[in-house]
Amino acid sequence: MLRRRIISLLSSSLQNAPISIKIPQPISISLQRFPFLQFCERPITTISPPSGSLGWQFQRAYSLLSLNDLQDNKGARKQKTRKGRGIGSGKGKTAGRGHKGQKARGTYKFGFEGGQTPLRRRVPKRGFKNPFSLTFQPVGLGKIAKLINAGKIDSSELITMKTLKDAGAIGKQIEDGARLMGRGAEHIQWPIHLEVSRVTARAKAAVEAAGGSVRRVHYNKLGLRALLKPEWFEKKGRLLPRPARPPPKLKDKVDSIGRLPAPTKPLPFTTEDADSMSAAPA
Repeated sequence: MLRRRIISLLSSSLQNAPISIKIPQPISISLQRFPFLQFCERPITTISPPSGSLGWQFQRAYSLLSLNDLQDNKGARKQKTRKGRGIGSGKGKTAGRGHKGQKARGTYKFGFEGGQTPLRRRVPKRGFKNPFSLTFQPVGLGKIAKLINAGKIDSSELITMKTLKDAGAIGKQIEDGARLMGRGAEHIQWPIHLEVSRVTARAKAAVEAAGGSVRRVHYNKLGLRALLKPEWFEKKGRLLPRPARPPPKLKDKVDSIGRLPAPTKPLPFTTEDADSMSAAPA
């Protein structure tokens, strides 16, 4: 009985005395400092108590972004089409292929146009790709003279394609060899000896005028790899291949067979080689 009496007294006193609840003010944001928020601002609503109830009053402020408002753009997510899952899905039974026919039963050859001449046969063909073509990396005499002056190439030794590759005169991706060009021929003022795949007439004349020599040597794909990367064969535990002879169509374009491993001294030209070099085109 005493407990019930105390609870009734407390409830009556709370009804007679107004209660004020203070809630901290929301953070005010300057729209001049953040102009992009002027389109996202929401009004602050004031909630008042109903008549005859407790005398409380507070303000409720909406945030600029709520977690329950996050959602993907319309069309950003699309459910995967499940075929053959009943007629209610719209893709059941025939699964969108229709009734009978070639397209309903299986696949057909790519580019097939129902029996008419396909596009790949209607379009005319132009040109061809030569399977016997050779690609040589060009290197000028001016670049070789610059590397010699820089001390990266020793002019007293034979300059091979491996020497040019190690010095940076030619790139690492060498397909069929290197071609010596006459660019910067005026910088060659001392005798040098070179072994390259091809050489132009201007470059050959400039080197020979300075007292040097140029020999055109033949390497096949495997021999060129053995010349440029002999460490690859050591890593695999294989011996260096024997130098390959040039094919009959290339005999007039080379002076000798390439030597393996990379030589350090030039071979002297005989009289027969000199006569063949003067007769053969560059």
